[in-house]
Amino acid sequence: MKKKLNTFFPHPVFHYKLDDHKSINEQFSKYIYDLQKNDSKGQRLSNVNGWHSPFFDLLNKDNLGYKFLIKIQPHIVDVFNSYGWIFNPQKVRCSGMWAIINKKGNFNTEHIHPNSNLSAAYYVKAPKNCGNFRVVNPHSISRDKFPPRDTPNELNRLVAELEIEEGDLLIFPSYLPHSVLPNQSDDDRIVVSFNLFVLP
Repeated sequence: MKKKLNTFFPHPVFHYKLDDHKSINEQFSKYIYDLQKNDSKGQRLSNVNGWHSPFFDLLNKDNLGYKFLIKIQPHIVDVFNSYGWIFNPQKVRCSGMWAIINKKGNFNTEHIHPNSNLSAAYYVKAPKNCGNFRVVNPHSISRDKFPPRDTPNELNRLVAELEIEEGDLLIFPSYLPHSVLPNQSDDDRIVVSFNLFVLP
């Protein structure tokens, strides 16, 4: 039997490890905990019982978030190259960057990031068992119309998870439904997230 399998329309999650993440994380931890001290209430979005910061001040070039975006630009360019997109730094914009602190039992519900092309999560603090990053098949019809599975594989998978570590940077399409599982550790889990969009 001759067979050719074509797998169309993949939904990528680009997974990088920053080489100097220890120095970056030390600075981010202090910055984020200082933000929390100044705004203990935070925001309520996808976070359940965790602390969600206000947006970082990216118009200030001395802001740690702005410096971080400059530092990871090669990773962003790599994502654009992988997609086959034109990277014009004058047209790539960050619509927002924020931090989330999840203590034990805290998590983030499934959500997407509308009005963006790419979203990202960078792991400042990620103790073991702090909660996997989970993505869900965005093809809604597949959730209702799949026959029972005999052998799980990439053709019938509805959910995928990544175990993350400190210094990991994930960049993925903003339409991809994602969530964070409950933090089962006794330490904080700290993530910096941001969205990117491309001007026409």
